[in-house]
Amino acid sequence: MSKSGIVNVRMVITEEKILSNIDKIQKLINPKSKKQIVQLEDDTYFKDLVESIKTYLIEYPKKKNFPASVYKSAYGLVEYATNQFEENTKKIEELIRQREQNIATAGDLKELLEAVENKDKDWKEKIKKAENNFSEDIIEPLTIIGKAKDEESQDYSDALKLLNARINNLESNLHIEIDMERIEDRSKALSYIGIEIADALKTIPTPIEEKVIENVVEEPEQIKEEVKQQYVEETTFEAKPSLWQRIKNSKLVRTIRCLTKIRIVIDYSSALPEGRGENNN
Repeated sequence: MSKSGIVNVRMVITEEKILSNIDKIQKLINPKSKKQIVQLEDDTYFKDLVESIKTYLIEYPKKKNFPASVYKSAYGLVEYATNQFEENTKKIEELIRQREQNIATAGDLKELLEAVENKDKDWKEKIKKAENNFSEDIIEPLTIIGKAKDEESQDYSDALKLLNARINNLESNLHIEIDMERIEDRSKALSYIGIEIADALKTIPTPIEEKVIENVVEEPEQIKEEVKQQYVEETTFEAKPSLWQRIKNSKLVRTIRCLTKIRIVIDYSSALPEGRGENNN
């Protein structure tokens, strides 16, 4: 239990409940968790958890006596969410590169298939060269088509269908877009935490824990004050703007632009929900 100096029973119970809610959110955004955020807009349970923490931070009556345990847990949650958001950004960028590579590969396979179908003079050499870039399940049907004397044969038809299906898969990148939509939904939830709770945290003075000065009790008052000041500088939320400013300012805009280019629509206002104006003063 935090030694916050608050004796109101309702607030003590709320402190325990808020710590529990922070833990629940932490589990929901853990990439290894079985139960994760799927659709932020539809997940009222998740949003209610975040809102409860934000309200507690903003409406706490005596902010100078704010429970250090809640502050540290909320701070840690924002830091964790920010780091997860950045990991998602890296995954998105990797998926974009993979999609571009797949489209280029589809173009190469189209050209190769056309050369084989038309029986170009160097079609055999082209297939041989393609062995470095394509697996056997692509090379074999290409060879069947190149050697076929009857375009009406079943073998020719099956080989052509297989290659066209592979080209379509490479062009559509359906599995990549599904992965990106899933990551996008999770990033919206992470940014929601990063902004809603981070904005509320800025209203709380950094709690001074007793352990900070327990080893200098016998020292002069000036030393105590220096120790306190160092603690504040190292832990205050304002001193580490990178925790949530990274969400607003780093790669988000560039990521959104990349996502838009690959036909995934992101609502910018949803991705970065601002704190309610009346609560941010």
